[in-house]
Amino acid sequence: MLTTGTKARYDGIADWYDTVSSAAYATEVASLLGPGTGRCLDLGCGTGHYLDALRSTGREVIGVDVSADQLRVARSRGNQLAQADATALPFADGVFSTVSAIWVSTDVDDFVGAMRESFRVLAPGGQLLVFGVHPCFNGPCVEKGAGDTQIVHPTYRQALRHSDSPWWGRDGIRHRVGGMRHLPLAELVNSIVSCGFRIDRMAEPGDSAIPVILAILATRP
Repeated sequence: MLTTGTKARYDGIADWYDTVSSAAYATEVASLLGPGTGRCLDLGCGTGHYLDALRSTGREVIGVDVSADQLRVARSRGNQLAQADATALPFADGVFSTVSAIWVSTDVDDFVGAMRESFRVLAPGGQLLVFGVHPCFNGPCVEKGAGDTQIVHPTYRQALRHSDSPWWGRDGIRHRVGGMRHLPLAELVNSIVSCGFRIDRMAEPGDSAIPVILAILATRP
């Protein structure tokens, strides 16, 4: 869901990306959403790893991503796909019952814009799931310490795109896509609420001593 000029940041690395990413939290995503019906928009679907998990809940899933390269690989997992920016979705108002934004919050330059569009395409009573990087314990401001400890640096409050971080590897995803956008917890939550959503539940999936994932379930009233 990122672009640099006219090129999506994830273009050109889709085959590599598909081998290093997975639907590791498919069970957690499906459990958080629960059984459902209607159309589900998988916002920033990437190579489609979570399409099956979303379909397993009973929903009809449509994946959207700005990267044509990522969608090329995603076609092996589903044929209901569209290329579009998260802030300018090619769908009418109120046509989805669910929107999932999985590992998206750090990859869109305008998260509020993406949430505003998600609100628009959801029908009243529709459900939003934001699932991804925990801003308090994961990201450019967080350095892994000894054992299960994490060191959070003062850059936590810098709500901007971080092009690099001293503790990122040289061959990981962040290095290849030019970093990530960090939103402190309050700004992340307020971005959702400011668009009109009502937050119903927050969760920190996984069994690590310090959570690295944050999930937010919200409803369009």
